[in-house]
Amino acid sequence: MRKQIRIAVALLVALLLGGVWLARMEDSNQRWTGFVEGEERVIRAEVAGRVIKTLHQEGDLLGPGEIVAVLDTADIDARLEAQRSQLAVADAEILGQEEQVKLTEGLWRTGTEARRAELRRAEAAAAHAEGNLIREIDLERSGASTRQHLDDAGNARDQAQSALDQARDMVSQAEEEKRQIPLAHRQLEAKQRRRGAAAAQLRELDIARGKAKIRAPAVGTLLQTRFLREGELAQPGSAMVAVIDPKENYVRVYLPAEEMSRLKIGAAVVFRPDGAPDLEIAGEIAFIADQASFTPEKIESRSDRLGQVFLAKIRILDAPERLLPGTEGDVWPKAPASSVAKEAGR
Repeated sequence: MRKQIRIAVALLVALLLGGVWLARMEDSNQRWTGFVEGEERVIRAEVAGRVIKTLHQEGDLLGPGEIVAVLDTADIDARLEAQRSQLAVADAEILGQEEQVKLTEGLWRTGTEARRAELRRAEAAAAHAEGNLIREIDLERSGASTRQHLDDAGNARDQAQSALDQARDMVSQAEEEKRQIPLAHRQLEAKQRRRGAAAAQLRELDIARGKAKIRAPAVGTLLQTRFLREGELAQPGSAMVAVIDPKENYVRVYLPAEEMSRLKIGAAVVFRPDGAPDLEIAGEIAFIADQASFTPEKIESRSDRLGQVFLAKIRILDAPERLLPGTEGDVWPKAPASSVAKEAGR
């Protein structure tokens, strides 16, 4: 019996403590003013140009990759046309050099074959003339031939030898001409490299022309701010628009210094927008500043308007995109589920 009484007393004390804790959590001193913000992304121009068209107003929802502004491309278009002309000239030069390579190789091949054939004929003729001369020498010694025939054979041998030397020189010259073939190939490669550089520049200009269309990020966003209007000049790096991702909305709140011993990153909280007093949105503390500051004038805390506070960010856990940036409301710690269940049972 005494054991049952002790258990009942313990449960009663626990319930009383839970009620006190809940009462403290619901006390106005445990509520703070928070307002919804979004992570802003600034989209900047990557090329220079005058803004000729803006397609959306501040507050518009933007689809993934949607065009928000267009820059003038007249300068890029002129450079593209000049580069295309240069590329056409390079193509013509490459075609001409390819023909030159083929011609050089063909002429060398046919010329070399003809000269080697001529060398073979000259060698045969020189050998024949040399043989005739030897026979005439023998005949002249035996008295069977005259001195005139011997002189004629000698002259013929000399002419054949001269023709042979000339044929050999022509073959050697053909070997020298062979060196023109690698030179023609190197000239072709140089023209191809210049053509490749011109093609790369053309691709860069095409990419630059595409960048004249300023696009939203690859996710759905909300256009927050327009920095440049139609007719204004954009430079590379100029801020064009600022957008926010509604799914990344969070609640900014300033926590009193005395709460820092109880609230940690990851602690559960509740946010109640001023415009929807019956709506309670679950959240958790995602960031707490490590240095204190004074409460900003326009978002004063209800409990401690003049004391030091710590900036905190509340991650919205349920459909953050339904809350528009600038929405204000109350934030308070969320009671643990076990304590709520005990209080409900009581």
